[in-house]
Amino acid sequence: MIRINLLPFRAARKKENIRRQVSVFLLSLILVTILAVIAHVGFNKKIAGLDDRIATTKAQVAKYNKINAEIAEIKKKLAVLEKKIEVIQTLDMNRKAPVRLMDSMTQLLVANRMWFTRMDYKDASIKLDGIALDNQTVADFMTRVQDFPDYQEVKLASIKQERFKNKDLNLKRFGVTFKKAEPKLDTSSEKQKAKK
Repeated sequence: MIRINLLPFRAARKKENIRRQVSVFLLSLILVTILAVIAHVGFNKKIAGLDDRIATTKAQVAKYNKINAEIAEIKKKLAVLEKKIEVIQTLDMNRKAPVRLMDSMTQLLVANRMWFTRMDYKDASIKLDGIALDNQTVADFMTRVQDFPDYQEVKLASIKQERFKNKDLNLKRFGVTFKKAEPKLDTSSEKQKAKK
């Protein structure tokens, strides 16, 4: 009988299997490394793209913050201008107030029946002292002032009879107080704000 020694064949087969397993392992390792490098490059590109977007967004935010600061400064200046306009309108109305007061008192005076002796105008309060022929004349004057749209809170401060000996007259010396109604300012700037 012939004996065949299969041991070297088995050993060669074993070596071949080990070589194949090492080759597969090395190829797998190379493939995993290549995939890791590709993924790393892809992620680096995404990161670079996101960094560019972040930088662009930060630049836009800085630009818009600068614009917002300019807008806030313009709004402050506009508010100051509006206050100045209100002050100018108030001054303009107050500039004409003494003339209007004298004109209105001339219109409200009961002609040939009363005379003013003193007029005090402080802030919005007006105090008039005068002489009238009788109580009815003082009442008529107070009614006229009350009905006039520029004045309010008409009150009789005092009234007393006074005799003028040289003329042989009994006249009424009176004092009346009232307040000037609040002026209505031009609201065109407020209307423009509402439109915005």
